Formats: sequence, C-alpha cells, structure tokens
Amino acid sequence: MNKSDLEQDLEFLVALRRDLHAHPELGFEEERTSAIVAQHLEEAGLNVHRGLGGTGVVGTLTVGNGPRSIGLRADMDALAMPETADRPYKSTVPGKMHACGHDGHTTLLLGAARLLAKRRSFNGTVHFIFQPAEEGRGGAKRMVEDGLFELFPCDAVYGLHNMPGLAIDEMAVVEGPQLASSDSWKVRLTGVGTHGAKPHLGRDPITAAGQFISSLQSIVGRVVDPLQPAVVSACSVQAGDPKALNVIPDFIDIAGTARAYTPEVRDQLEEEIGRLAHGVADMFGIRADYEFIRRIPPVVNEADTTRRALCAAQTVCGDKVRTSFPPSTAGDDFAYFAGEVPGCYVWLGNGPAIDGALHHNTGYDFNDNAIPTGVNFWTTLVEQELAA
Repeated sequence: MNKSDLEQDLEFLVALRRDLHAHPELGFEEERTSAIVAQHLEEAGLNVHRGLGGTGVVGTLTVGNGPRSIGLRADMDALAMPETADRPYKSTVPGKMHACGHDGHTTLLLGAARLLAKRRSFNGTVHFIFQPAEEGRGGAKRMVEDGLFELFPCDAVYGLHNMPGLAIDEMAVVEGPQLASSDSWKVRLTGVGTHGAKPHLGRDPITAAGQFISSLQSIVGRVVDPLQPAVVSACSVQAGDPKALNVIPDFIDIAGTARAYTPEVRDQLEEEIGRLAHGVADMFGIRADYEFIRRIPPVVNEADTTRRALCAAQTVCGDKVRTSFPPSTAGDDFAYFAGEVPGCYVWLGNGPAIDGALHHNTGYDFNDNAIPTGVNFWTTLVEQELAA
C-alpha cells in the first residue's frame, strides 16, 4: 500500500476509533455505531445495506469484472462492564465499555474500505461485513439466517482480532483450530426438602450437587482423548436461602460452559455432562433435568484461505508473522460465517498487555498504533486475492 494514502487517513481513523470507544453499544443495540459505519461507507462510494441481523451493515465495492468475491468481517459491539482506566476517551456510558477491541476492528475495516475505494487496485468484489452482537448474543448466526451469503455471495470470508502480547507489527496466521466451541449447560437436581437437622427425612440435592461438580473434571481427565483439548466448568450454583440456614432445599441449579475444538469432542461433552448428572441423581435417589445449549461452533481455519491470508500478512509484516500460535479457548461466532464458506481468522498484535489489561479487562484498550498494520493487512489481502 502507498504509505502516504494511509498517513493521510491515520488522524481520522484514530479519532474515529476513540469516538467509538467513548460511545460503546451492546449487541443488537449498535444504532449509533452502525449509522457511523454506513455513513462513511456511503461517503466512500460503496453500496450499503443496513439492518442485516438487526444492526448489521454490509458495504460492497466492485472494481472491474473479476468473478471472485470475498467477505471481510469486523465486529462492532461492546461489553456490559465498567471501564476503570482513566483516559480522555473513556466510556461515557456507565456499565458499558469496549473491552475487547471491537472499536478497533470496526475502524480497521472502515479504513481499508476507504483506501480500497480510493485506489480501486483490484479486480472483483469485496463485501465489508460489520457484524453486531459478537459477544455471546448471536449476531453472526442472525446475519446468516437473514441471508448474508445469499445477498452477498462470497468465495471466502476473513476475520481479524487483536491480540495483546503480540507486537503491533506482528501477526499470527495458523491453519486449523483457532477458537473453541462455546456452549452452555444447565442441570437442576431435584430432591425432597427437609429440616437441616433431619436430613434423613428428605433427599438432599446439595450433597448430590457436590458429587456432580467434583465429577465433572473426570470428563476431561478420563473420558476425552488427552490429545484433544477440552474445558468443562461449573460457573453458577444456586440453591436455598442464606436467611434459612436450617432448610435443605428441594432443588439446586448448576450451570456452566463447555469448550472444544472438534465436533466429536463437542458431542462427547454434551453426552458426558448429562450422563454424570443422571448418574449422580440415580445414586442419591433424586431427579436430574439437563439441558445443553449449543451456542457457537469452533473456529477452524481452512487451508487455502489460510494460505492466502498468510501471504498478505507476510507482505505486510515480513518475518514477524507467526505460523505457530496456540488456539484460544474463547469463542467467536465468526464460526457461523466460516461454516458457510471457506474462512480464515487471523490475529493482529495489540502490543504489551499494559498493567495486565487483556481482553475483557476493565483497563483494556485497543492500541491505535496497530491501525497501520491492520489496515495494510486488509488492503493487501484484497489486492492480492483479487489481483487486477
């Protein structure tokens, strides 16, 4: 990319990123953000479609008559958490902040759209996909269900996420699993409530729950192939009333998360959590009700799209591209896009994690110094894949 093109836009992009940071919006509430995105895309001369997936925006740019079309995705939503760091562009909305860098992702993709529209240095079609509600609210699935790939056919789709700990001129592009499936599970153990001093007159669900929770780790430790990563965590336990400490309750609710990188292990986790819940219930003579909620599939980078993304990253970052990088047990619903067409999800360096501020930390911030690398990557990817 002509460096002067990006230099001319850099001040604008930094100001835009900080404005988005100061005005965070949760999933499916990104009215202000999507309006800003649509405005800048239209001003750059793109065809703009609003409202896909609720607050999603897709900008389309076609140059020449090349038959190939690709999709580039940025997520727009913030998180429901306070911002504790003191900075000039700190969140102006109590209890909401951009703690994962989606303000940066939106800015990078807008910057690439503006430069590509100006340079028109490719031959084909690019769909700039601005997705709502990545943070667990199902925005990607909603866009797919609303006809994303019927309205905007793509031969490949690409996603990018910032990564604290990698330098701002460093990227990671790796074939295979990148992010785990993210599923939820719920168990209710129902017994017979009784006086806490007379447990023999009831059926105690609390003791059964203790057995169940401690047994959960045997799934990963003794059932799943040790060469296959997996996580099962109990994250919520609710029963009884702290004002009635002489009452054994009738039931206890336990809920948590399950993570895997393959469909087979995902199926295994669903089956085994239920088996343990019903087994413990039988052992204690009580009832188990079990629900496994499939939320997000794993993100797995396809070989050919990964090769193309790697070529672009190496053009931009040279030898500062990692081709070996550990997958994350976090989830990203980019998986729904990559489940429809070949996809690749790459990592962009965000610099050091200042004071330990990683993703979803109240002190986190996207590093504006990473904007040139990110915009260069998106633009180079388009120019290489859709070579004029």
